[in-house]
Amino acid sequence: MKNILIGLIGLMITMQTAGQARISGRITDNKKSPLIGASITIKDSYDGATSDTAGRFQFVTTEKGDHILVVSFTGYKGWEQKITINSEPLSFSIELKEEFNELKAVVITAGTFEASDKKRAATVLNSIDIATTAGSNADITAALKTLPGTQQVGEKEGLFVRGGAGYETKQFIDGTLVNNPFFASVPDIASRGRFSPFLFKGTVFTAGGYSALYGQALSSALILESIDLPEKSAANVFVSPLTWGGGYQELSKDKKFSWGGSYGYANLGIYFNIVKQTPDYFKIPQFHNGDANFRIKTKRGGMIKYYTTFAKGDLGLRRTDIDSAALKDAFSLKNYNWYNNLSWRENLGNGWKMNLGAGFSINKDDIQQQIQNAYNIPVTTNASYIDGKNFTLNHRQDFAVVRAVFEKRLGINSIRFGSEYWYSKDRSIYNTYITNLIDNYNAVFGESDIYITNAIAAKVGGRFEYSSILKKANIAPRLSLAYKTGKDAQVSAAYGVFYQKPENTEMIYTTKLGYTKAIHYIINYQKTTNNRIFRTELFYKKYEDLIKTYPITSNSGDGYAKGFEFFWRDKKTFKNFDYWVSYSYLDTKRDYQNYPEKLTPNFAAYHTASVVTKRFVTKIKTGFNLTYSYATGRPYYNFQLSNGKYNIADQGRTKDYHSLGFSVNWVPSVGKQNAKAFWVFFASVNNVLGSNQVYNYNYSYNGLIKQAVNPPAKRFYFIGIFLSFGVDRSDDAINNNL
Repeated sequence: MKNILIGLIGLMITMQTAGQARISGRITDNKKSPLIGASITIKDSYDGATSDTAGRFQFVTTEKGDHILVVSFTGYKGWEQKITINSEPLSFSIELKEEFNELKAVVITAGTFEASDKKRAATVLNSIDIATTAGSNADITAALKTLPGTQQVGEKEGLFVRGGAGYETKQFIDGTLVNNPFFASVPDIASRGRFSPFLFKGTVFTAGGYSALYGQALSSALILESIDLPEKSAANVFVSPLTWGGGYQELSKDKKFSWGGSYGYANLGIYFNIVKQTPDYFKIPQFHNGDANFRIKTKRGGMIKYYTTFAKGDLGLRRTDIDSAALKDAFSLKNYNWYNNLSWRENLGNGWKMNLGAGFSINKDDIQQQIQNAYNIPVTTNASYIDGKNFTLNHRQDFAVVRAVFEKRLGINSIRFGSEYWYSKDRSIYNTYITNLIDNYNAVFGESDIYITNAIAAKVGGRFEYSSILKKANIAPRLSLAYKTGKDAQVSAAYGVFYQKPENTEMIYTTKLGYTKAIHYIINYQKTTNNRIFRTELFYKKYEDLIKTYPITSNSGDGYAKGFEFFWRDKKTFKNFDYWVSYSYLDTKRDYQNYPEKLTPNFAAYHTASVVTKRFVTKIKTGFNLTYSYATGRPYYNFQLSNGKYNIADQGRTKDYHSLGFSVNWVPSVGKQNAKAFWVFFASVNNVLGSNQVYNYNYSYNGLIKQAVNPPAKRFYFIGIFLSFGVDRSDDAINNNL
């Protein structure tokens, strides 16, 4: 009986097994790595399994005939395949593709530092970072000089990036070019930028390889996006020994419309009486500036924004004339600037977006240069090289731009295209010599973001440009690639051709010139984790068709720039402590202007480094900020014309640059509930250690006298009070990103 029972059980098992089929296999991603926990089922049945730590699975089923095998895994595209089930085992090797996800997708970073949409890129410098970077005094350009790729140039305004001159970096606000982003300056003294960092919600600083949507910048682009609606209605007042002013912003009850304005006045008389300046200011610098704005939120969620600012400045100073110790150079400047920006960002539906922009500005400089005697009386001599320094210059620039960009979303991919038109008029009266330069510049451009997987992305684009004053066109291709090498880490590369019109100071002599040209090659590695970022970058730039001014003005110059950089920022390791470190190595030479051969330009240092630290002590409601910047000496040259050509009569390198900046901000309103007014007390010192900084050297006409170019004073001090009514800016003041 026992044997019969065992036989019956065996027969039943055999019959059941004979009616089943075995299904097995392995699940991997596109890198052949196993996917653990993927679900494998036969559609419309209860039969299936889950992949193990090796990505393998197996199960048996009693289903027969044609069915569909389904595989699913979070973050990856589903997989289906029609199968026929019989008694034979089935085996599969299945590769799942990642589901496109904007938050997970790789972001192209080659050449670009971005602080805007935190979902898409690591925040590098936002408006609070700029305001609390010691030594910057809330100047955007000064703060950006702590990033890799920039040079510590103190005698001229502008961003000098990777071997490029300051005018080779352009600034854009809401997509449109800003023609005069800096206050008017005097020789050998740099001026600060016109715009407050708190006007902007997004900052993109490209050290090279920037988007095809922008042009006419040979080296770099600083792309600024203005804020939308304010948080609430608010007023503010600021007072210091140098400047005072205030502003007001009104937000409608439905939070769909706002308007506001501000006014500021600066007079450096009190400050110059306390901190003596090297130049003799016979007219104390004073500046008036005001701005106004309105913003409208549209029904589709778009935004219309208008911003206008007005500035007026007046100053005069004397220096000892380098060609005669008995004479003085007296320089006076009156500046007037009016800037306007109108933009409209709109969602058109069906994946379409529109960005329209327009800008208009007027800039006037009235300059007078006189040779004066010891009694400050204008004189003339019999020496033409001295009398030639007596001149008047009335210079006016009118600039207008209109721009339209359309974007179409195709899933995670997108296509952007558009056009822009610039009108510029430059009129100069130098003594009695009048010049007029008028240009109509047109450009069309297109660009596409292509995501192959979450780990691989490309940006492909190009520009076509035409200038009426040059009567020439160009085509500028751009290409960027990115590959995610691991969690929060990626490699990016960029290639692009960039053109720029010659400067107006060069086209005064002839307009029979072409575009200057630079070709960029960039590769970088970036790793971003929670409140930490590390990036390193290699670059090479080839300059072509640079402007030579001797023996004739022509596009016969060329050059190169190459180097590497790294950046490290850490806001996590130490509580309430933020710091970053940047370093740049630059090898660059160019043959341009009146250079007799290919030389390192006098604005370029081999090694540049910055260390920035920020610490907020909650107990005493005070933030302490330090910035140390270093650069090796820059080259200087004395070119003398002899035998029909320029020769190097003298050359060398300045001493190394050292600067330690310190600032402190006390925020007494921190922790107070229902406070109606919010105070910030701010104080800063630049070049705390009093380093003797030498930017360059000037030479006398005969080359026998060499004079160092130094700052007007060894240190710069600032103290001020900021008071806000309506909006608590305490978190802003202590940088709530810590």
